[in-house]
Amino acid sequence: MHFAVEQDDNVVIFTIREPRLDATIAGDVKAEFLILCQPDVEALIIDLTAVQACDSAGLSALLLAQRVMGESGAPVVLAGVQPAVLNLMKIIQHDRVYPMFDSVEDALADLQEE
Repeated sequence: MHFAVEQDDNVVIFTIREPRLDATIAGDVKAEFLILCQPDVEALIIDLTAVQACDSAGLSALLLAQRVMGESGAPVVLAGVQPAVLNLMKIIQHDRVYPMFDSVEDALADLQEE
């Protein structure tokens, strides 16, 4: 399986279990985001701890989640972003688009403070 889904109240935690978020899994990830990103979801945490590399298709999947969640004003939060993926996001300035945390636990704690 490419990913796992958990729910903590109205916060969905989507964990990618592949070392690459690329064209080989991006279609499945996008389809899952379209199912998960419902108006009653207060936030989507995407756990990228296992992801060591990302391509444009992977970035497109993340942007889809951002766009769909943005329609209801709910945040998309990234957790466990690895250095290579973070460097790519900084180059294309996606680090300004998503709140990022070291872990899912840190992301949940921040969301609960709001």
